[in-house]
Amino acid sequence: MADYTVAVSWSGKDALADSDANKVISGADFNTEFTTVQTAVNSKANTASPTLTGTPLAPTASVATDTTQLATTAFVKDVLQNYIYPVGSIYMNMAVATNPGTLLGFGTWVAYATGQVLVGIEGSGTFDALDESLGAETAAHTLTIDEMPAHHHTYGKSVTSEAMSIHDIVNVRGATTTNTSDTGGGSAHSHSTLQPSVTVHMWKRTA
Repeated sequence: MADYTVAVSWSGKDALADSDANKVISGADFNTEFTTVQTAVNSKANTASPTLTGTPLAPTASVATDTTQLATTAFVKDVLQNYIYPVGSIYMNMAVATNPGTLLGFGTWVAYATGQVLVGIEGSGTFDALDESLGAETAAHTLTIDEMPAHHHTYGKSVTSEAMSIHDIVNVRGATTTNTSDTGGGSAHSHSTLQPSVTVHMWKRTA
């Protein structure tokens, strides 16, 4: 926006001799001066709802300001990189796979927690340390003997003394054991143990 600069040397005219024709102030002098004023005024923005053109400059506010001062590009970048996404922040996007360093224009970002979900840290227990990688993606699992619930099977057989077999007599005396018939197929669990999840592009800022 142009500033107003005096176009006619009015004080110079005063210094001229009265006999000098250039000392006379003409209509052309006034036209030149007012045209210069008009050009300068027309280049200024209105105070209410101004329309800015070019690349106007403004002072950068401090991050803590809550006034109506203009937010410059420097102010916005400072807020983003130091307060909204400082080092250690997680950035997620459901549509764009572009590295946030390119997308946001600052910082060093690396893909983070691929194939995993995030859990809030707790004071003690399984999730008591930051950046721990726990668990595994397993579609099915076959129980081991130690993982089976403790249980027993009852074996019983009704006999009479006349019908008692040699096998039964030996069992009564405790000389051998008898197994029940087998049951179960030993297959892995057919249902998924995977918790409900949603996949996103996820990045961690490292610098």
